[in-house]
Amino acid sequence: MSDSLTKLAYQTFQQGKSYFGVAHKTLSTQLTQWVAPQSRPERQIHSISPQQLLILQQKLNAILEVDWQDAQNGVYPASILFDNPWEDFFRYYPEVWLDLPAIWNRTQNKKYQDFSSSIDTEGYPSYYLQNFHHQTDGYLSDRSANLYDIQVEILFNGSADAMRRRILAPLKQHLSTFSNPKATRVLDVACGTGRTLRFLRATLPQAQLYGTDLSPAYLRKANHLLSELPGELPQLVQANAEALPYLDSYFHGITSVFLFHELPAQARQQVIEECFRVLQPGGMFIICDSIQLSDSPEFKLMMENFSTMFHEPYYRHYITDDLIERLKTAGFQNIEQQVHFMSKYWIARKPQ
Repeated sequence: MSDSLTKLAYQTFQQGKSYFGVAHKTLSTQLTQWVAPQSRPERQIHSISPQQLLILQQKLNAILEVDWQDAQNGVYPASILFDNPWEDFFRYYPEVWLDLPAIWNRTQNKKYQDFSSSIDTEGYPSYYLQNFHHQTDGYLSDRSANLYDIQVEILFNGSADAMRRRILAPLKQHLSTFSNPKATRVLDVACGTGRTLRFLRATLPQAQLYGTDLSPAYLRKANHLLSELPGELPQLVQANAEALPYLDSYFHGITSVFLFHELPAQARQQVIEECFRVLQPGGMFIICDSIQLSDSPEFKLMMENFSTMFHEPYYRHYITDDLIERLKTAGFQNIEQQVHFMSKYWIARKPQ
């Protein structure tokens, strides 16, 4: 297939994911107003103006173009542009709808730390025991792990993977300076279901990959999805990112995607310091997370309401937090920032 046809296929693919996200959110909003009009009063967000919609569309088009160009430039194979968990989508999408009554009930009764009796909550930090995104059983059930990727793609209108992939170009460029690719070690902190690790494997086929997460359910899901890939299976470990179970100066690169907005301030700092500890001198640490107020002040109300709309109790502090200062406090230097669509990136280096 020619490059022009491949690009058209990719644009059509992304447009379909975007339309699906919009359609789902529209239908679920209408259903909520019809079935449970009083169940989520705090989730009423201000309307987005036509100008804001235009800005969002321009930002979305821009990240998709960067995504395409990175594939064209050989950062990663074009095939991962079409990597989507279709089997999970058809299997689990009905459960997204079936989960809505439980979400409405918890929201109406303000039960934001509600877990089923079958879920073992012992040993986890208190800030983690939340129904983030109004997820049933938070991040501690297999059902939550099965629905997560679908729900995040719906939230970002099909652009979540494109945002994840923005960590790949700077990391690959950094690791290209090492003479033995098979000896390079890369850790993904809070790896979740393994989406970022899938992209890391496609981009760095010879590297030794590692992943940590607090949720055993999400690690089971990640292990299942990653076992489908050729090559060496990433080593997955259940661990709190505030106390990583690795030796000092062990990794050449560390990534963390969509974690920091779900951490209270003190935990954010501790995770950064742990990543500094286990990173080799000269190593690179890349954070991908939500944009902050300083990046898009025109979306101030939308960001401020996001914390209640999707139950993100630490998000309001995050959007004004100075992560550059936190990285410098830990010892990182030469810190770069990038913004793509609704995500922000910090690319930091540990001094030689």
